[in-house]
Amino acid sequence: MNGSGRWLAEQAWLGHPAQNVLIEVEGGRIKSILEGAVVPLDATVLRGWTFPGFANAHSHAFQRLLRGEVESSGSDFWEWRSRMYSYTDWDPADYFNHARRVFREMLEAGITAVGEFHYLHAHGNELGVALIDAAREEGIRITLIDACYLRGGLDDRPLDPEQQTFSDGDADSWAHRVGELREADGVRIAAAIHSVRAVDPESMRVVAAWARERKAPLHIHLAEQPAEVEECLRVEGCTPAELLEREGILGPDLTAVHAIRVSDRDVRLLGDNEVTVCACPTTERDLGDRVGPSTALADAGCALAVGSDSNAVIDVVEEARGLELDQRRATGRRVLHEPEELFNAATINGMRALGWDAGALRPGMLADFVTLQRDDAERREISLAQLIYAFSGRDVTNVVVGGETVMQR
Repeated sequence: MNGSGRWLAEQAWLGHPAQNVLIEVEGGRIKSILEGAVVPLDATVLRGWTFPGFANAHSHAFQRLLRGEVESSGSDFWEWRSRMYSYTDWDPADYFNHARRVFREMLEAGITAVGEFHYLHAHGNELGVALIDAAREEGIRITLIDACYLRGGLDDRPLDPEQQTFSDGDADSWAHRVGELREADGVRIAAAIHSVRAVDPESMRVVAAWARERKAPLHIHLAEQPAEVEECLRVEGCTPAELLEREGILGPDLTAVHAIRVSDRDVRLLGDNEVTVCACPTTERDLGDRVGPSTALADAGCALAVGSDSNAVIDVVEEARGLELDQRRATGRRVLHEPEELFNAATINGMRALGWDAGALRPGMLADFVTLQRDDAERREISLAQLIYAFSGRDVTNVVVGGETVMQR
């Protein structure tokens, strides 16, 4: 991902629409950008509309196997979860091959960085390494978000038999194992508190300290289901977000995934602490989750990102569009999130949540960009509204990651 070269984009989004944009890349980063350029002989011409690469801020690669397999005889999230457990037993070689297919599908949808929220620890770090190797083989950036997972509920009940392999036993053992993983070109190692259900407060602090000592991203599943909130209120006397505040976990380096069942006070806490909230609209619909208060969270100060989560659909443009469309159905109002806000959720906000200096086309940034084209698209000036509402990942024709072309149609 340290490529060099020159690309001439027919149209590109530079924070504004621009035509005939010459993007010069050196050592995997954008060296210069020139609008209104004449095509150099050594430049690759990008026909269509060129944008920064998309960020998939939350993925469970193994759950791609559930696509179309759990859509009958299921009542709620908890039944879905029990069926999901049957897909967690992997041989490392098989997981490598599976992850390659998932990551290739992401690249074909214009995703140049993925946050893989990883808790399959039956083979120690072997499955995590398989994910890293698969991402490097395909050419997508990966932030391996290794999740600490220690208990079956807030009342400290033991793990179910299906959950046993997720656990390292205690937070110190988790930290020791994750400390053996190594970052590399295109690879970041991050930390996750799986949820307030699965990690006790003392262990949460261990995980957060591990991440902050290394300036690594920190993620958590937060308040997706009412049962989690009710149990937290009963056992801890506060909501999950209030528990995170009490334990010093909230902060601008934290990404809260879902954040659906949050109170007005929770929204203020998350916003005041500049927590990023990652919505996963397709998965949240699939699981019957309520629509989260993304507009209120954004107004309070949270950056929004999006993820493919269970990978029932892999299309970050669709996830960004769904963020707004779900709000419309929940509130009866339109345009609660402007196209630029949705675009930022799909690009720079997600990249920041994953620890990547990407998500915008400007000098000094990582040279990750994607081009979209449709035969029936009118030849008109580019707009973010057109990207979000008229295009999808299926319209991606070219993907560059770190100055190297990794996908062409």
